[in-house]
Amino acid sequence: MKKKPPKGPRKVREPIQVYLTADERALLDQAARDTGYSRAEILRRGLRSFMAHEASEAGPMLSFLDSVAGKDLPADLGERHDEHLAEAYLDRHDAT
Repeated sequence: MKKKPPKGPRKVREPIQVYLTADERALLDQAARDTGYSRAEILRRGLRSFMAHEASEAGPMLSFLDSVAGKDLPADLGERHDEHLAEAYLDRHDAT
């Protein structure tokens, strides 16, 4: 009689509680019916997909830094940022 090959290490799963609106629960149930995956697997896949997408995009600060790269900025921007921001805002919203 042959022995069964040893199973790989068991994945430890931690239960969590998530509050969903009725619409979100209906959407989750529909996704589970349509795909054949469990609701938990749908949520796990959604989390992994979300993080893969977020990691591939630059955050707002990096986007801002990219937008001003190579532009001629005032030398005192760090010290007088509020004044420069107010001037830029007023310039764009001048009602003339």
